[in-house]
Amino acid sequence: MKKNILTLVSLALVLSVTSCTVDIREDNDMPTNTGGNQQTTGNVMDGTGTLSGEISKDLLIKKGNYTLKGIVKIGSGATLTIEPGAIFTATTSDVSGLVILKGAKINAIGTADSPIVFTSDNKTPGDWGGVTLYGDAPIKALNGATTALSEDGNNQYYGGADANSNSGTMKFVRVEYGGRKIGDGTSETNSMTFYAVGAGTILENLVAYKGTDDGYEFFGGTVSAKNLISYGNYDDAFDWQDSWSGQNNSNWFAYQTGIGNFGMEIEASSNADNIAPKVSNITLMRAAGTLPEVSGSAEVSAIQFKKQGTGIFSNVYIDGYKNTGGKNAFAVLIQDLATETSQLATGKIKVEPLFTTANNDNQLKFGYGFTSTNPLTYTNAATVTKVSMVGGAWATVNGQNLLAPLQ
Repeated sequence: MKKNILTLVSLALVLSVTSCTVDIREDNDMPTNTGGNQQTTGNVMDGTGTLSGEISKDLLIKKGNYTLKGIVKIGSGATLTIEPGAIFTATTSDVSGLVILKGAKINAIGTADSPIVFTSDNKTPGDWGGVTLYGDAPIKALNGATTALSEDGNNQYYGGADANSNSGTMKFVRVEYGGRKIGDGTSETNSMTFYAVGAGTILENLVAYKGTDDGYEFFGGTVSAKNLISYGNYDDAFDWQDSWSGQNNSNWFAYQTGIGNFGMEIEASSNADNIAPKVSNITLMRAAGTLPEVSGSAEVSAIQFKKQGTGIFSNVYIDGYKNTGGKNAFAVLIQDLATETSQLATGKIKVEPLFTTANNDNQLKFGYGFTSTNPLTYTNAATVTKVSMVGGAWATVNGQNLLAPLQ
């Protein structure tokens, strides 16, 4: 393996990465254009450097420690490949975030013992914008719109026609301290956000840790996700709208501690004709003393359905959702009559089998944000078990095992 010293002219031919500090390697498996008509097959960051600006061609990032500065956008047609053990530290003096635009891909594949980590230099919730993926899958936004403008401050239109579109692969990836305020100074980004992401995308073994908005939010699309951990996020652990319809989700675990709203907030942007997403194996836990973001808020239940939101959930374990600030906490809360009539009564909302521990208030009955004429009850199912996931460095932060509440 050798490194070349390139002239500025040659370097201009090699790099398609703007404002991105990279080490250019030339070897048998990663040839680099040095002039003439040769094709550039890749650029490499090899252990150190600063990732910034918009990246327009493929980039490979090796194991090492990197700075993520500003909003980094992977442009259409480019693939960002990240190897196990890469750690990115976002600068909080900038408005930083990683955005995979429509038509681009991220292939971030870590391992249980060598995860890919995105963190911040201050290690404080809300430091940076987290990771955002755009795809080309269908959405149903307000009034059935098939496209909508993103809420992340990037002013991107999302929504497409390819249900199987592929935005890449993320495995054993941890995002820490996301949720930076954007726009009007009151809205925040999520730790991980998925806009119209398609079913060809693979999301497995991901951690959203101590962000100030949602752990994960899906805006339409068809992607599914397995082995998700949402730990200590201030808003909802899991959230979706715009008729997200992933069908192969499993093993979702939320641990809300300190500040937290709903375990799951579910809506379909008031579109009754949505396809209910399916999730098997859900564990939602709320530590003692956890309060909603806004004092006295009713956002203290485990699962809320509103605005025609749907979901078919099985093997659901709920612990720690207590009445707080004069508001009642329920395992399942149906917020409006339209959702009860169009979705719950037609079988597009199911949470069964369900088990709520004695550490929950208002057990064995659904909650309603209105006066229901047919309030539902449930029976605790002794067969329900907590989610089980493989341990390792991917689920450990500062020596703390995030999976400990499951044991």
